[in-house]
Amino acid sequence: MKVSSPRIRPAARSDAQAIRTLIWQVGINPIGLSWARFLVAVDETDRVIACGQIKPHSGGVRELASIAVVPAWRGQGLAQAIILQLMAQAGSPLYLTCRAELGGFYARFGFVDLTDAHQMPFYFRAVFVFTRLLNKLFSKAPKLLVMGWH
Repeated sequence: MKVSSPRIRPAARSDAQAIRTLIWQVGINPIGLSWARFLVAVDETDRVIACGQIKPHSGGVRELASIAVVPAWRGQGLAQAIILQLMAQAGSPLYLTCRAELGGFYARFGFVDLTDAHQMPFYFRAVFVFTRLLNKLFSKAPKLLVMGWH
């Protein structure tokens, strides 16, 4: 039973291991995890229960990334709260990659599926082309979307 409402705060250096552990636990991209870019949701004991970051790429391109929630805390709006706060802080444009089944979730925030590689900054174009190739070669490869918010 959750005793009090979680709170969202900027990550601290002491949260770095908890962030890495959560990212590995939920099975998302563990590359480019810098605690200083993260917002975290914490429980009443200050334990990290959700996180997200804005990841910078070359050319000033920014990615909404590493959105993760501890399974026991899902369905309580933590991801939504972190996403909205990150979007408000960063402003547009933002990009993201996600599993195809999560496209509708991110569409609620105004992200649109970018189906034309020419609409994408270089990093996301490379991800898009690479995943399309994997999908052609391996039927069980995850279907990924590149989405943008402008």
